[in-house]
Amino acid sequence: MKQITVLLAEDHMIVREGFRKLLAAEADLKVVGEAQTGRQAVALAKKLRPAVVVMDIAMPLLNGLEATRQIRKAIPGAKVLMLSAHSDDAYVEQSIAFGAVGFLLKQTSSHDLSRAIREVQKGNTFFSPSIAKRLHDQKLPAAGRPLRKRVARLSSREMEVLQLIAEGQANKQVAGELGISIKTVEKHRQSLMQKLHIHDVAGLTRYAIGAGIIESSVQLTIV
Repeated sequence: MKQITVLLAEDHMIVREGFRKLLAAEADLKVVGEAQTGRQAVALAKKLRPAVVVMDIAMPLLNGLEATRQIRKAIPGAKVLMLSAHSDDAYVEQSIAFGAVGFLLKQTSSHDLSRAIREVQKGNTFFSPSIAKRLHDQKLPAAGRPLRKRVARLSSREMEVLQLIAEGQANKQVAGELGISIKTVEKHRQSLMQKLHIHDVAGLTRYAIGAGIIESSVQLTIV
């Protein structure tokens, strides 16, 4: 039996361990790697080339949305299944726009998680039942079509800078994290404000929360 290789990207260790144990009980599924940040998920996906990536939408340093976009660009054949504790339309729509082919609530059953992995690996989509009904009723576009233009038109680097700023990092910290100059960070910051018609860091933070880039529960330091 050929096993379906899976990469787990989840920053909460207890949740990640729980998923790993659930999948270990399935003979046709094999967890080949685990990531604690979105940046690590991208690096491991490129190295391990899993068939399916189970991705938490709210990941530190690089959120699940941007990580999904980068993984899909580097490995077009990889299927990304998004996980979230929230079922808001904005989260689901953003996930679809950035290339995810499924969306599961974290409180989903082990049966649904295993089934979802098998379905997306076959080329199908899979959503938690409550979300699937809403998608059907609203007739939302298929995976890959950008729904929220403000986020979809941001470059990968702008998304990275936006998240780090929203998480409270100063320009110097952002520059160090991304390996770019402070002047380049300032240019990206200015570009973000122009594109999003936002004029301060607090506004960028509110936008990042509303777009599902960071969780509202994250403790932020406005600089």
